[in-house]
Amino acid sequence: MASNARLTASNAALLLVLLAAEGATLLRVRQLISPHVFLGMVLIPPVLVKLGSTGYRFARYYLGAPAYRRKGPPPVLLRLLGPVVVILTVVLLASGVALLLAGPDWSAWLLFVHKASFVLWFFAMTVHVLGHLAEVARLAPRDWLRRTRRDVRGAGRRQWLIAASLVAGALLGLAMLSRVGPWLATAHVGH
Repeated sequence: MASNARLTASNAALLLVLLAAEGATLLRVRQLISPHVFLGMVLIPPVLVKLGSTGYRFARYYLGAPAYRRKGPPPVLLRLLGPVVVILTVVLLASGVALLLAGPDWSAWLLFVHKASFVLWFFAMTVHVLGHLAEVARLAPRDWLRRTRRDVRGAGRRQWLIAASLVAGALLGLAMLSRVGPWLATAHVGH
């Protein structure tokens, strides 16, 4: 359980940094569309890691694993918000990818979905982050600090998983950058 908590927290810290950078591109998205797309793609593998680690905790708790049952579930608001955050995150990322891959006939509709899901996601994610911020701040550095990394076995594997997700995201981002030009040529950029 401690291993999963550390993975989730470390990955959440990475996601906060990536999301802050992605958010910065929104200030001038027309001029920063390439970094916006790149960072959006970089986010996908770490988001998958986060969904995996939180899904694992969810499954272990509801399947009755003693350590997970002792810790208990998250507060009710966060428990209810969890599926909303997951759905909106998937819609937001999927609509961004679809915008780059779909033809111009779908562009206006997908752009609307992308913008609308962002607005809803932002509010849900703000509550989610605030609800977990103290835990992330407490656990995220533990695998990275010499004095605490050996407290829970597997720190190296967790570090490699996070690093691999970041590298996979960067490769995905680089691959998708070639789609920005064709999308700009056929779509009206306003997001």
